[in-house]
Amino acid sequence: MSQNYLRQDGATGRAGTPLPAAIKTSLPQRRGLQHTPPSWIKGSPVFFITQCAAQRAISTLCNEETARSIFGAASNYHDRHRWYIHLLLLMPDHLHALISFPKIESMSQVIRSWKHYLSKQHGLKWQRDYFDHRIRDHAGLQEKGAYIRANPVRAGFVANPGQWRFVWAPGR
Repeated sequence: MSQNYLRQDGATGRAGTPLPAAIKTSLPQRRGLQHTPPSWIKGSPVFFITQCAAQRAISTLCNEETARSIFGAASNYHDRHRWYIHLLLLMPDHLHALISFPKIESMSQVIRSWKHYLSKQHGLKWQRDYFDHRIRDHAGLQEKGAYIRANPVRAGFVANPGQWRFVWAPGR
């Protein structure tokens, strides 16, 4: 389904059609996000990560086969020490995770590699970038963990967090 939009020149166009060059150059340019932790950070901090599917508002992640693929790839990276996942929860069109990265790994490279694998092997399509926030202390970790677990409840999918089946954590 294609959406219409109102162009700056007052004409309407179809979503996905290129904007005229004059409008393109007047729009702010999207910059890449900086995902490198500061050099003064000691150890392997935990990051709150949000990754969106390419198509929003469509349930592409919450089905058994897709969840099995995502969790399998996440577990593989976890077992190979590319990252350490504390919690990974799928929503229909995005995922949330709490992840630590060894100092020898680049967070951006590991996530890019994981998304590439899922795209090539399982046909999943992702938005180009992701959101990350470094957790600063134990209270922040608990807060973000509770936020992630409550996401399906806030969305009205389940009555309590324990009912949501699209969640993975080591040893679970």
